[in-house]
Amino acid sequence: MLQTFEATDWPTLRPALSLPEADLRRLDEAVEFATRWHATQTRPAGEPYVEHLLEALSVLVAVKTTDIDTLRAAVLHDVVEDTNCTLAEVEETFGPRVATLVDWVTKTDDREAYLQRLQEAPPEARLVKLADRLSNVQRLNTHPRPEKQRTYYAETVRSIVPLANNHPWFKDWFKTWERTFAHLS
Repeated sequence: MLQTFEATDWPTLRPALSLPEADLRRLDEAVEFATRWHATQTRPAGEPYVEHLLEALSVLVAVKTTDIDTLRAAVLHDVVEDTNCTLAEVEETFGPRVATLVDWVTKTDDREAYLQRLQEAPPEARLVKLADRLSNVQRLNTHPRPEKQRTYYAETVRSIVPLANNHPWFKDWFKTWERTFAHLS
C-alpha cells in the first residue's frame, strides 16, 4: 500500500516532528517566510500551497533527515520558482547553503536541462527534490487535468525515479507508486 503524507498546517505539524527545539525555531522562520511569499497560492486541486511545502518537510523527517539546512530548503524549495522572491533574498535570510540547495531544485525555462542537471545535484538537493516530487505525485489522480497526470507520471518515471536509486526508502516508495499509478503509462 502506498504511504502518503498529509500536512494541513504548521501548528499541527510542528509538535509531531520530534526535532530539537532549536531546529524547530529555525523551521518556524522558514515556514513563516514561505507562507508570506506563497500567500494565497493554491495547488491544482485547490489546497493551500503551503501544505505541499509541509508535506515535503514531513517526508524528509520521516526518512530521518536531520540536517536543518536540508529541512529548511524543503520548506523553501518553490519560493524562487513560484513567487517574486529572489535567490539573493533566500541567501540573505537563510545563508548560502540553503540558497544553494534551493537553487538546485528551482526549475529553469529549459525543463529537460533542469531534469538532467538534477542527476549531478548534491545528495541533500536530491533528497529535497525526491520529497517535493513525492508530495506532488502521491495523489496524482486528484490533478484536474488527465493529460497532465499522464505526462507527469512519465516524467517522474523517466527523470525523478532514478534519483532515488541511492536511497532505499525513496526507491521502495517510488516503486510502489509506479505500480499504483501504472494505468497512467
